[in-house]
Amino acid sequence: MAVQKIYAGAKLRELRARLSLTQKVFAQKLGVSLPYLNQMENNNRPVSTSVVLGLAQEFGFDVTELQSGDEARLVGDMREALADPVFTGDAPQLADLRLAAANAPTLARAFLDLHAAYRQTHERLASLDEALGREDTRLAPSPWEEVRDFFHYCDNYIDAVDRAAEHFARTRKTAEQALNDLGVTVVRSADSPLRHYDPATKTLILASGAAAATQTFQLLLQLALISQETLLSATLDLARFQSPEARGIALVGLANYFAGAALMPYGAFLQAAKDTRHDLEILSAQFGASLEQVAHRLSTLQRPAAKGIPFFFVRVDQAGTITKRHSATTLQFARYGGACPLWNVHAAFETPGQFLRQLAETPDGARYFCLARDVSKSGGAFNAPTRRYAIGLGCEVRHADALVYADHMDRAAPDAYAPIGISCRICERKSCHQRSVPPLERRLRVNPDRRGVLPYQVD
Repeated sequence: MAVQKIYAGAKLRELRARLSLTQKVFAQKLGVSLPYLNQMENNNRPVSTSVVLGLAQEFGFDVTELQSGDEARLVGDMREALADPVFTGDAPQLADLRLAAANAPTLARAFLDLHAAYRQTHERLASLDEALGREDTRLAPSPWEEVRDFFHYCDNYIDAVDRAAEHFARTRKTAEQALNDLGVTVVRSADSPLRHYDPATKTLILASGAAAATQTFQLLLQLALISQETLLSATLDLARFQSPEARGIALVGLANYFAGAALMPYGAFLQAAKDTRHDLEILSAQFGASLEQVAHRLSTLQRPAAKGIPFFFVRVDQAGTITKRHSATTLQFARYGGACPLWNVHAAFETPGQFLRQLAETPDGARYFCLARDVSKSGGAFNAPTRRYAIGLGCEVRHADALVYADHMDRAAPDAYAPIGISCRICERKSCHQRSVPPLERRLRVNPDRRGVLPYQVD
C-alpha cells in the first residue's frame, strides 16, 4: 500500500508565524530553497522527508501534528454533506476537497455550518403542524450537533481541563473527600435519579443502585461543576456557542471530560495502556472505570508531544444510530445516520459479554484493526428497561502490535480485511451486498431483465 503524501501548508505557515521567521530564514533553517518552501506552504508540493527531519531537529516540532485529524475530518464531513440530494451537480473531486480543507479550513467549516442549518430547517418543515405559527425562523444548528462538532474538531482533547483533572488526581483525594472539603454532603438513595445536586443545601444525592464506577464518575462530574467552574466557563467562552442550550450541553460535556480524565489521569493511564497493551479489562480494574469509559479515554490521548495511539471510538444503539463518535484516525464516521452494516460493532449485540475482532479496509485503501463489545446497562430494577449499546474501538493496522487483541490475527492476508465504508451515499464500492442506497457520485444502470445482489448496477 502506497505511503500517503503529507500536505501540511497551513501547519508550516502556522509554525513559521509562531517563530516569527520570514520565509527566507525558515527555508534556510530547513535546508530547502525559498520557492520549494513556498510551494509546500501553498500545498502545491507535499512535505518532504528532509523537511520533516528538519522540523524535528531544528525546532523540536512534533511531526505527528503534520497529520492532524482536522483535515481528514473536514474532508469526510464535506463528502457526506455533498452527498445530500440537494446538490444535483457533479460532486467536487476528492483532491479539491483536500485542498479546501488544507488551505481554507474556515471556509470549509462555514460550508458545513450552512449545510447543517439547511438540514435543520428541512427537518422542521417536514413536521408542518409544528412549524406553522412558529415565530423564530432563524437558521441555527442543533445545540447537540454544535457541541458534538466542538469536541470533534478539538480532537476530543481539551488540554486545560485534562491537566486540571490530572492535577486533582495527584492530590490522591477521592471525589467524595474533595466534595466534603467543599462542604458538600453526599447521600445515596434508592429513589434518587442517577445524580441530583441541591446547591441550596449543598447536598448531592446519588442512585444507590448504580454501579460503583458510575457513582465514582458522577461524583467527579459534580466536583468539576463546583470546583472547576472558572476553568469550564473560560473554555465555553472561547467556544462561542450560538445558544444557551448548546452552552449548557457543552458544560456537561466538559464536566464529563474532567471526570474521565481525573478517573484515568493522562500520564498514568497512558503508561498503563502501553504496559497492558491496551487491555480494556485490566485497565478497567486498575482505574475503577467501566469498559466504555476506558475505551472513550483511549480515544482522547492526543496531548502534544505525549500522544497515545490514535484510536477511533464509537457507541451505537440497537437501531444502529451513532450516539457517541470520535476519531483521531483518518477514519471518519457519518455525521447523520448509522454506521456501515459490515462493521463488527453491530454484531456485538448478538454476542453479549464477548470482544469481537475485525480487520477492515475502507474504500481509500486504509486498513484498520477494529474491536467491538456490547455494554448493556441495567436499569437497576426488575421493571426498569435495560439500555443496550455496543462500543467500537480501533486504530490503523500499523499500530496493531501494541494491542493484545490483535495477537494471532493474519494481518498480511489481503482477504482478511472486511470491506467497510463510511456512509452508503458516499461509499464507492460498486457491489456491496449490504448497500442501502445508491452512491450519489456514481451513475446507475437499471436493467429490468437482470437482477444481481442489487437491483441496479453502479458504473
